[in-house]
Amino acid sequence: MPAKKKVTKKTAKAAKKTAKKKAAKATRKTAARSSVSKKPASRPRKTRSKSDMLAGPSGMAPYALKKGEEFMNEEQVKHFHDILHAWKNELMEEVDRTVHHMRDEAANFPDPNDRATQETEFSLELRARDRERKLIKKIDESIALLDSDEYGYCEACGVEIGVRRLEARPTATLCIDCKTLDEIREKQMG
Repeated sequence: MPAKKKVTKKTAKAAKKTAKKKAAKATRKTAARSSVSKKPASRPRKTRSKSDMLAGPSGMAPYALKKGEEFMNEEQVKHFHDILHAWKNELMEEVDRTVHHMRDEAANFPDPNDRATQETEFSLELRARDRERKLIKKIDESIALLDSDEYGYCEACGVEIGVRRLEARPTATLCIDCKTLDEIREKQMG
């Protein structure tokens, strides 16, 4: 029995020593961080992630398919019209937020590292807005197709793209089969 207590006491001493080392290391890190100049805290922004923005509008209920209904009937056209306009509005609001954010947060920091961080942040934000600008163009093209009764049909084979695929990607212009073949061709070429 006494041997067991010694092992436990040794283990406890070792644990205390390790805890003290960790605490000292954490204190050194905190002190080092506080001595480095910090970028002023920016206000929190309510934004969706970039992948969410590219996936479509939030809060849109899926279309309730009815048995035997015609593809791209008035209800479906209205549904996709609402989806496309809501998505475009969200993207336009994000553009406005970016403009205000960059105007409000722009500062001439004396520290080159802080300036570089800010420039990198702005560069990434502008790149995302450029992708969204291209997406807005695709949304406008989809709205034009919707208005001309050509929306929802594959550009390659003329088959219905399908309501669920269009809800997942409202700017889709190819059915799933043609898109798959297109991706296979792309992989073989590249």
